[in-house]
Amino acid sequence: MMKNEDTIRFVREHASDDVRALALMGDRQGTVDMPWALNQIRGRQTAMKKLPTLAMTEGIVYPPHLSMEQCSSEQTAAWKAAVCASGDHESMADLTGGFGIDFMAISKGYAHATYVEANSELCDTVRHNLGVLHRSANVVCADATNYLHTMGHVSLIYIDPARRSQSGARTYAIADCSPDVTALCDELLAKADRVLVKLSPMLDWHEAVRQLRGVREVHIVSVDNECKELLLLLSGQSSAEAEAQPMPPGQAAPLVRCVDFTTRSAEPLVETFSAAEATESPAILTGAVAPGAYLYEPSASVMKGGCFGPLCRRYGLRMVAPNSHLFVGDAPGDFRSGRCFRVVAVSTLNRKQQRRALGGIERANVSVRNFPLSADQLRRRLGLRDGGPVYIFGTTLSDGGHVVLICEKIR
Repeated sequence: MMKNEDTIRFVREHASDDVRALALMGDRQGTVDMPWALNQIRGRQTAMKKLPTLAMTEGIVYPPHLSMEQCSSEQTAAWKAAVCASGDHESMADLTGGFGIDFMAISKGYAHATYVEANSELCDTVRHNLGVLHRSANVVCADATNYLHTMGHVSLIYIDPARRSQSGARTYAIADCSPDVTALCDELLAKADRVLVKLSPMLDWHEAVRQLRGVREVHIVSVDNECKELLLLLSGQSSAEAEAQPMPPGQAAPLVRCVDFTTRSAEPLVETFSAAEATESPAILTGAVAPGAYLYEPSASVMKGGCFGPLCRRYGLRMVAPNSHLFVGDAPGDFRSGRCFRVVAVSTLNRKQQRRALGGIERANVSVRNFPLSADQLRRRLGLRDGGPVYIFGTTLSDGGHVVLICEKIR
C-alpha cells in the first residue's frame, strides 16, 4: 500500500503544488512512483476542502479521483452518524463501502462494524487507513448483494447504491442503481433492525418513499445551498406495530428533515415536518409585493422538501404564487433555512418603471423564479453588471403579473 521513501517524500514536499505542473516532470524523478504520488497529492488537496480532519492526518492514503469525487463530505457523513445514533449499537454493516468516509463516521457508535466493498484496491486502502486511525473493523472484499444473502442479522445496514451504469453514465432511478434497493428491500429489513439508504438528490422523495417499504424518516441534506444527498431511514415492524399502524408500500413518510450546512452556522440548520404537514397547502399572497416587505428564498433542501404549507404557518409567511417559490412576510422572522431580504422597490417589466425603481443601480445579483426571462436575460434587460450588494428577483404573482423585486440582503 505505502510506497518507497522517495515517493513519500515527493508527496510531502509537493503537497500544495499544482498537480498538472507536477505531471510535466514525467519520469525525471528517478524512483518516485509518479502516478501514485500525483493521485495522493490531488486526493489530499480535495480532502482539505471536503474532509479537512482526515486531510490533516499523516499517513492517510487516498483512492482514485472518482472515489474521492463520489465520497461524502465530512459534514454529511457526520449527519448520517447522527441519524444512526439512536437504537441498538451492537453491530453495523456498510454494504457499499467505497472510500469509507460514511463507514468511519457511522461505525464509531457501534461495537462491531463490517465494511463491504467489491473493489479490492479500495478494501486495501480502507484497511490501511483504519490502521492509521487506530480503528478496528471487519473489512470484506465482496459484492454487496452476495454478502447480504449470507450475512447474519445486524443492528444497522448502510447502503449507498452506485449511481452509474456499466457504460459510466449517471443514473438516478433507484431501480437503475447498483445494487437495486427496491429488489432487496425485504431482505435488507429482514437482516437489520434499521436500514439507512443514500440516494440521488435528484430523486423526488415522495416517489422514493412509494418504492420502498418501512420508511420512517426522510433526510434531505444540502451543503452551501446545494442538495447533496437524499437519505431514507427504514425499519421493519413488529406484529403489534403492524396491527396498530400498518405501513404498506405507498405509505407517506412519517418524518421529513431538511438539513442545511452553511458557513453562517457551526451547526446544521434543520426544519422538520410530519407526513401530515407535508401535504398542507401554503398560504398564497393575493395582492402585490409592497416595498418594505421581507422576502424569503428557502434553502435548497427546504425547496426540495416542498413542505411549504407548514413553513408559511410556522413563520407567518405567504407564498408569492403557487409556482414562484418565494415567500413574503411583514417582519424579519426566525426562519433561517434560506436567505432573507428586504424589498426596497418593485417594478413591472415596463422599462420606465424599471429605470425609476433601479434609481441608478449599476450592478446587482439577479435571480428568477417562475419568470419568462432567464437571470442573464433579465440582467441584460436591466442593463446591469453582475455582483454588488443589491439583489434582484424576477418572479410572477398569483394574478399572473410579472414583477421585478429590488432588495437588500438581511441574512
